[in-house]
Amino acid sequence: MDDQNKKPRTISNMQKRALILAVRAGELMMKNGAEVYRVEDTITRICRACHIPYVEVFATTTGVFVTIGSGGEGGDVYTYIKSLDGRTTDLKKISDLNKFSREFTDTDLSVESGIKRLTEIDKAKPYPLPVRLLGAGLVASFFCGIFSGHIIDSLCSFILGVISYSLASFLDRYEINYFIRGFTCCGLTTFLALLADSSGACSNYGAIVIGTIMIFVPGVAITNSIRDFLSGDMLSGVARMAEALIIAVSLATGAGIIIATWNMIGGVTL
Repeated sequence: MDDQNKKPRTISNMQKRALILAVRAGELMMKNGAEVYRVEDTITRICRACHIPYVEVFATTTGVFVTIGSGGEGGDVYTYIKSLDGRTTDLKKISDLNKFSREFTDTDLSVESGIKRLTEIDKAKPYPLPVRLLGAGLVASFFCGIFSGHIIDSLCSFILGVISYSLASFLDRYEINYFIRGFTCCGLTTFLALLADSSGACSNYGAIVIGTIMIFVPGVAITNSIRDFLSGDMLSGVARMAEALIIAVSLATGAGIIIATWNMIGGVTL
């Protein structure tokens, strides 16, 4: 009887599939802008729901590391490492993934059904482009008004916001990195704002430029960085903050070079 009690326990195939499911959920959450603690908590909950005795999770912005064990002395131990590349911000997908996590842990949803559900969430199309363009234009115009822009300036900022977001969507198709994308979009916006100001179509090109740049400011990355710091995830906090600073530098550089060049040549009067 004692020998039977000491026999090492093994991890079942279902639990191995649950590990794949949990890592896939964490991968999607991280790629769409979720906080590190939320990713680690989701992976842990999914594994616990599948009766895995031992779960250890370590997530960063570039990788997810998960180890599960059958428990007991000499029990099975499996480690799954998933490298992450390419991140965006999609709060709708994060909400859907949170909903899936609660559904999986509170119901008898099978692992295979869970994997299919994650595939559906991953392949879900974003909001239609016209809706996103409208949102970008409204964001730009509102921020322009906040920074002392007049009604005509807000209207110009709305138009430039639509143009710059259209360019960003076009560059996304070719997987252009976020530094070049931000640099190009803000450079184009600044140039068009200066042209509008020279032609008399607007009176405050600075407010227009600031309003349009706000579309690309990495607010979610900065917020998540601070939340990671507060929750003790220093590595991810530093990584997210560095990413946010690089994006901010690209935005400022794109606008700054155009303004400096414009002033160097004496501007253009239309």
